[in-house]
This record gives sequence, C-alpha cells and structure tokens, in this order.
Amino acid sequence: MPGYTPCMDNSGAEEFEAFLVELSTRFTDLPADEVEGQIERALASLVDLLGTDRSTFMELSFNPPRLRPVASWSRDGLPVVSRDQPMEIELPWYFEQIRAGQAVALPDLPGCLPQEAKEERDYCIAAGFRANLTIPISVGGRFSAAIASGSFTRSVEWPEGVIQRVRIVGQILANALHRKRAEEDLNRKLEEIRQLKDRLEAENVYLREETRGTAGFDDIVGRSPGLHKALDLVSGVAPTDSPVLLLGETGTGKEILANALHSLSPRKDRPLVKVNCAAIPAGLLESELFGHEKGAFTGAVSQHLGRFEIANGGTLFLDEIGDMPLELQSRLLRVLEDGMVQRIGSERDRKVDVRIISATNRDLLKEVAEGRFRRDLFYRLSVFPITLPPLRERKEDIPLLMWALINRRQPELRRQVERIAEADMQRLMAYDWPGNIRELENVIVRALILSLGKDLRLEAVIGGAASGAGPLGPPHRLDDVERNHIVATLEQSGWKINGPGGAAAQLGLKNSTLRSRMIKLGITRPSKTQ
Repeated sequence: MPGYTPCMDNSGAEEFEAFLVELSTRFTDLPADEVEGQIERALASLVDLLGTDRSTFMELSFNPPRLRPVASWSRDGLPVVSRDQPMEIELPWYFEQIRAGQAVALPDLPGCLPQEAKEERDYCIAAGFRANLTIPISVGGRFSAAIASGSFTRSVEWPEGVIQRVRIVGQILANALHRKRAEEDLNRKLEEIRQLKDRLEAENVYLREETRGTAGFDDIVGRSPGLHKALDLVSGVAPTDSPVLLLGETGTGKEILANALHSLSPRKDRPLVKVNCAAIPAGLLESELFGHEKGAFTGAVSQHLGRFEIANGGTLFLDEIGDMPLELQSRLLRVLEDGMVQRIGSERDRKVDVRIISATNRDLLKEVAEGRFRRDLFYRLSVFPITLPPLRERKEDIPLLMWALINRRQPELRRQVERIAEADMQRLMAYDWPGNIRELENVIVRALILSLGKDLRLEAVIGGAASGAGPLGPPHRLDDVERNHIVATLEQSGWKINGPGGAAAQLGLKNSTLRSRMIKLGITRPSKTQ
C-alpha cells in the first residue's frame, strides 16, 4: 500500500516461521510460574519481527467490556502498559469487532477509523497511536484473550499473512495462560480438599465417642409442654429408620436432638456422622458426601471415603440442609431412593445403609416455591418433621437451663456460683432470646467470668436495658464488661473500697487488687457537683 511500511519482507516471513516453531516448543510443558515471564519475552520478539513499538497480551471479558493486561513489552521511551490493571475504556466500536471475533487491523490512525468510531478516534489521538493490530483469541469455544501490537511512529501495513501469524502467537500464549489458570484453580481445590481431609481424619477420632457420649435425653433440659411434645415425637420415631427433619430457629438445640435420636435408635453402636451443608464450600461438598477415587481429578492422590460410606450402618446428620446447592440435591435424592452411592471418578455403585436426620432453620416450603429446593427431596426428608420451640415459647425452662449451663461451664472457668438474684432471674425470663439457648449460654459464660463469689453477677452483661424489656446489649469487649461491673459495684457501695460492705469485699478481691484494676481500666470517682 502506498505510504504504508510493510511489517516484514520475505526474509522476515521466514524468520517469523522459525519464531513460531521455537515459541511452540518453548511453551510446551512450561511450569505455571514461568508462563507470564515467557509471554513477555515472546512479546519483545514480536515487536522486533513486526517492526512495531509495543505488544501486549490481555485477558478479555465483555460484561462489562474489559481488557486486563497479562504482559506487555515496549521500546525504550514509550508508555508502559500496567500489568494486572483492567482497562475499562469506552470503545464500543472496537469491542464490537472483538466480540465478533474479528481482527482489528488499523494501518493509519486515526484516519482509517470509520465515522462511527468517535471514541476510538479520540483515544488514538490521546495515546499517540499511528497503527495498531488487535486479534481476539478463542480458548474453549469463547473469546477470552487478545493480542495487540502497535506503532507510535509510523503507519503500518497489516497483510493477511501477518495477521494469521500473529494469531498463532496469540493462540500459543492463550493456551499457556489457560493451562496456568487451570493449574492454579486445581491447586486451590486440592488444598481445600487436603484441609477437608485433615479435618475428616481428626473428626473420625471423636465420632464414636460423640455418639456414645449422649444417652437419651440427658443433655436436653426443660419441662415446658412444647419441649415435651418434641421429645415424645423423638421417643416414638427413634427406634425406626424413618428420615427425620428437625425444624427450628438457630440455637434451639437441633443438633442435641439429633444426638438423642441416634442414641435411642438401634444404630447407636454405629457412627453418627455430621455434615454442616452451610459450612463446607459448594465445590467440595460433593466429594465430602460421596467420596472420590484416586486420580479422579488432579490432586486426588488417594481414595477418599465420603460421609455416606463412613456412616454406613449408622446415622447421617445433614445440618443446614436448606443450604445444600441445588445441583447436589438430585444426587442426595438418588441415595435416599435406592441407597446407592457413587464416588467421584468411579463407575461403581456402592450400597449404603444410612438413616438420615436433617435440620434447617429455613422455611423449606418457601424455598421449594422459589425454586431453591427440590420438592421431591423435601417430601423424602420430611417424612417425620419435629419442630423445636424457640426459647421465648418455653420461658419456664430458663431457670433449669441456666443452672444446667452454670454447672457445665463453671468448672472450666474455675467458678463456684451458688445463687442467682430473683430480680435477675425475672429479667432473663422476660427477655425474648432471639439467639435462643446459644445466646443464653453466652450470657451465662460472660456472667461467670465476672462472678468471683457465690452470687452470679449479671448486672454488667445485662447492660442498661429496661426491666423486663429490651435486648441484653452486652458490651463487645471484656474490658468494657469488667469496667461496667466494677463501676456498678462501687456505686452500690457509695465508692467505698475497703472494709465490710466495700466494693472489694463485694467483688471478692483484695483492696490493692481492686485499686490496680481501677487504674488499669481508667475508673475514677466522679467529682461531686455543687
């Protein structure tokens, strides 16, 4: 073309062919940590072969349109493209060509741009481009990368043969980057699987002890009608193999009820295996439930038994079943229907004999209606539903629960509480406990930490809530709890520290110890107003 400088002559074409052979060889089995460095080296060679000034290799996405430079090479004195910095410039005509898989060959900028490419014209003028070639690269059936080379000093002819050779370079680089990304992804998953396997191995040590450590209803405290109704249902269904669905708010004791169901069943001498469907990443939950064979995927260096096989002959407790990914629900349904499990990477079905107990705090019927939970799986799991009442509906159980929690936790905290003030008990019974028994236990533990004598000290953990109403509102830091407690005791004693009735005696502390704590916590007596 008149006025344009060709990219290369015949001798340059031969040199380019030799470069392609060398490049293909260089990137074969290249370690992942060397890929980006070798891409930059290849771009430097590309600039020399084409006689351009800069070449860049980019990852490509379209929603929103974005180019993320992976590597770039520029001649001295020219602007450097920032790596790992997405370019979200508004270039609608340019991105439309790339989206369609078209090479954007621009020999004489900005004059060669079509009229509708206004944004592109402004960008080329601002950047100083005289010529540019961008070629989208397809990997796995979609355009996910692009290679570009441009000149800031002269117009450049882009013959079809040159475009095809640059496309081959881009394909080699894109394939190498794809392998790198796939290897990194597999390594991440492998590490997650390793960590999960370590947890399983540790978990297996205590599984049997846990199943044998719960005898009937020993860990369930209360006399309220709602609780006794649930326990009657447990007694009736425990000897059967019927699936049980435990329903109730967070903290109501669904896991304890699952322990009781297993302990009262003929399967009590086999494991009770627990899976929290909300705690395990969705990508690992399938392997965790069903297992995998050695070599099933990169990093599967040994055979892994899933929880169904570990629980064979016993009980599998699927906690937070409402959080199970939809794609795994069909596999779970198949196990419930025919009792057959297939490990990932295996074509062999294995028969398992497992009793299913599931639990959720979600409204599963609503989840079904909104398409997040399979209707047929819901009916399989909910053959025998049991609802645990929230603590606000069994407040008569709060005194019993409090003493049970005190007796269980105070040995580890080295406390010996014998009394609870009636006013404090009434306030706790008046509270609605949105966190249920779990919240009650947290309050008891905080109070035990602060209670150095025979009386359970609840003033600091109750905070400033009105009597019989409002949230307990415990401070967030232990120092705040201790400060509030000491100040309340000092105010009660009229800021008297020493002697009978003084704050030190009430707190069970030496006078010097209390004074030291006051200094540490910045507690001073308020000045008297006139």
